[in-house]
Amino acid sequence: MKIAVVTDDGKTICQHFGRAGYYLVASIENGQVIGKEQRPKSGHHTEGMQHNHAAGDCHGFNAHSQSVHAGMVSNITDCQLVIAGGMGMGARQSLSQAGIDVHMTDVADIDTTLKLYLEGKLPNLTERLH
Repeated sequence: MKIAVVTDDGKTICQHFGRAGYYLVASIENGQVIGKEQRPKSGHHTEGMQHNHAAGDCHGFNAHSQSVHAGMVSNITDCQLVIAGGMGMGARQSLSQAGIDVHMTDVADIDTTLKLYLEGKLPNLTERLH
């Protein structure tokens, strides 16, 4: 199993999926982290990837937003789970369509988060979807 965690520094979880600069991808075997790698992540910080908020658009679901979200997902299609501090519904839908589950947390430290998740002790704070 591979778990992608959104981050800016490789140590803490970014509070918003779309604004994170990187993924820390943890490879899991037998309930243990056996390796980690940092991967670039496109997002709202990437030139040309900003959200357009035209009048009448349903934020996160228009064609431009879906294209942005697809770009964010493209580098983690081998992952089964994303852990983030929060995200919009459009990003959540794009991850789901790619077969990637989402878990949201208020735990900041990546190592602690992975440990709690693997122990089944990390609450999924679905109220962090917006």
